Formats: sequence, structure tokens, C-alpha cells
Amino acid sequence: MKRFALAAAAVSALLLASVPAAVSAWGNTGHRLIGVAAVRGLPEELPGFLRTPGAAADIGELAREPDRTKGGGQPHDRERDTAHFIDMDDNAHVISAAGPSIDALPRLKSEYDAALVAAGLDVDDAGYLPYAIWDAYQHLVRDFATWRVLNAAEARETDPGKRAWYREDRQRREAVILRDMGYLAHYVGDGSQPHHTTIHFNGWARDAANPEGFTTSRQTHGAFEGAFTARVARLDVVEAAMSAPRLEGFDLRARVPAYLKTTLAEVTPFYRLEKAGGFGEGDARGATFAIGRLAAGASELRDLYVLAWRDAADDSIGWPAVKVAEVEAGTADPWLAMYGED
Repeated sequence: MKRFALAAAAVSALLLASVPAAVSAWGNTGHRLIGVAAVRGLPEELPGFLRTPGAAADIGELAREPDRTKGGGQPHDRERDTAHFIDMDDNAHVISAAGPSIDALPRLKSEYDAALVAAGLDVDDAGYLPYAIWDAYQHLVRDFATWRVLNAAEARETDPGKRAWYREDRQRREAVILRDMGYLAHYVGDGSQPHHTTIHFNGWARDAANPEGFTTSRQTHGAFEGAFTARVARLDVVEAAMSAPRLEGFDLRARVPAYLKTTLAEVTPFYRLEKAGGFGEGDARGATFAIGRLAAGASELRDLYVLAWRDAADDSIGWPAVKVAEVEAGTADPWLAMYGED
């Protein structure tokens, strides 16, 4: 515990000192905080290699990765940059009433794109954040399923050569898991930032009704999630604001839209607070708002990590496929599924 505390203090110091030079998504500080807080909140049922200061620090850094890969050219940027947001109107329809409702999104992203085109809406303007979260979650389930099989097989294998391969492949999988947890962290983090869920993503939309006279400044988005958040956010405060786990009755297809709608509901409160000067120097209201949003992201991320681990127990993996539960029970040999037979 002392080693954990010392490493955590080092992470905290880094977070306190970092002020992003360029702002995108939550900014560097926000994404780091969400990733670190989520990992530090993991229960003991998850593997020990994830419940370490090193894993928390790694995932905090890797949570920034989808921003750090921007600018790679086409098709990379077109396919990835629009994963960070979904622009909904005030009634949770994508872009306008003509767009799909967040509660009735098509099963596939290709079908979603087609629905937007059919409605006369620009796919690039809409964003596809729910699909990015769904995909990243499902990918992590596959990672965990693979790790569970490798870990169980390594513990039981009596052949030295096979046992050595299982160990090496488990270690490779652990590195992949950290990266993929970072990607999920990024998109879940984006989903807790109100500007990533709304047509009012950078000042109130100038072509929308604005009866309360909210700002239309194009500096609004970056100023909030970047320098302001870096100034007021602290790891211990975010952790204290996190909600209790919600792990029962899980339905991935329903949970992600519900999460994004909760964030969308914070758009108008944000603009009211901005109009009232709540993000000024020394005003606690803005800090409370930012901390609340970061804590919401960290809480959701922690829960999705746990749920992905649990889902993996019921999965099948490899070719020919083996059931994770059977390998862990010692009733199935996964060698051909993991190593291959060709």
C-alpha cells in the first residue's frame, strides 16, 4: 500500500503540474484524471496487473491516445476524428429532429451513416461517439476473454514449452489490454464533456434559438475543457465525487445512450453558469461543475471496465473457439484455439 500511495502521489503531482499546450477532447489533464481515477477504483475481482500504480499511470496516458494520433491523413482522420462526439439537438436527436434519436440508433455505424444521409444531414458534422464506445467496450471484452484463457491455461499446463508460450502471450495481451482500456477511457471521457454531445459544441449554435442569450463565442469549448479544467481539477477531488458502482441490469446498447443523454442534460446548465460568470477566477461554481463531469466520466469508465471483465467470463475465444468458463474450470484444453494448428 505504501508503494501504491507513493506512485499515486507521483501521478497526482504530474496531473497538478500539467497544463495542455493544445486543447482537444477533455484536454490532457481531464483525460488523464478520468483514466487514473477509474483504474484506482477497480475492485479486487479484476486481475492484479490492473490494480497497480503503474497500470493507473499507463491508462491515464493512453487515455489521450486518440487525440495524439490526429493528423495522420486520410482515411485515418475522417474515420477517427468524428468518433469523439455526437452532436445532438436539445431533444436528443442527432443534429436536428430529422436525425436519429439517441434512443433508437441503428445497429451498425454504416446504417447510422446511411440514415443521416437519407435525412439530408452531414455525416462528418454528426459524429458517432456511441459507436466508438460500443466498439471499444466489445474489443476490451475480447481482450479480457483472451487473457482469462491464457492465464488459466498457464496455471494448469504441465508441458514446459506450452506453459512458457502461454506466459509470454499473456504478457503480450496485458500490454494490449492497457492500450485498449486507454482507448475506451478516451471515448467514455469524451462522453462526459457536455460540448461533445451537442450542436452547441462551441458556443450556443448561431442558427438555433437562443432565448436566454447564451454566449456564441468560439473560445467556449476549449477554454472550459483545457486551461480551466487543468487549473481546478485534482485527482483526490474527482475520486471523492465519483458515484457508487452501477453494475446490475446491464445492457450495453441502452446504457451508452443513457449516459450520453445525462451529459446532454448538462449543456444548458453549463451555458447558464458561463453567463453568470461561474468560470471566472476563484469562483467555486465552475470548479464544482468541471469536477462533477470528470467524476461522471471516471465512474462510468470504472463500471464499464468491471462489466467487460464479467462479460468476458461468458465469452468464447480463439479458433476453434473455446469457452472461457470451460478453460477456467479445467474442462477444456485451449492450446489449438490459442496457438493454432497450422
